[in-house]
Amino acid sequence: MQDLTEGVARFRRDVYPARAELFARLAGTHRPTTLFISCSDARVVPELITQSEPGELFVIRTAGNLVPAYTPGPDGVAASIEYAVAVLGVSDIVVCGHSACGAMTALAENHDLSGAPAIAGWLRHADASRARTTASGAEKVGALVRENVLAQLANLATHPSVARAMAGNADSTVTLHGWVYDIPTGTVEELDATGRPVPLAA
Repeated sequence: MQDLTEGVARFRRDVYPARAELFARLAGTHRPTTLFISCSDARVVPELITQSEPGELFVIRTAGNLVPAYTPGPDGVAASIEYAVAVLGVSDIVVCGHSACGAMTALAENHDLSGAPAIAGWLRHADASRARTTASGAEKVGALVRENVLAQLANLATHPSVARAMAGNADSTVTLHGWVYDIPTGTVEELDATGRPVPLAA
């Protein structure tokens, strides 16, 4: 906790004064352009990876960057998606998987999750990804990470606000993107329409 309190002190002393005008503007304006859905993994920091300013990304973080398919009823992920698309009018949605993902590793290696029932239940949202992954051995986790990004994009499209925006039946349109971030190299790949990874930037 000491590290966090010292970080707040540095923010108030060094960062905030230099950005006071930006924060004053943000106090009355919330217009992010992108909904960024990433893993909860502490090594994945969307704002750092994309070099985004405060206010530019609307971020949802879940274990395994999973997006449950839409069902009626209270759901924090669904509510956040609807707010970003229908209220804030984001123009892009990124689902970002990453290398060495603990959730995907647990599935790829068939870890015993009997002692963690909440985790086991949550990871069932990756059943389709697991079923479509044909790789084995050292390649399996990476292949599952990519398949999982594609599966979560498909789940996103089941949300009414997203489906309306994708069809042009809303006040704004939205485009979906699938990314995979490689932690040791810092590279980001975008999955094309066929699921093939393409480097996002040199």
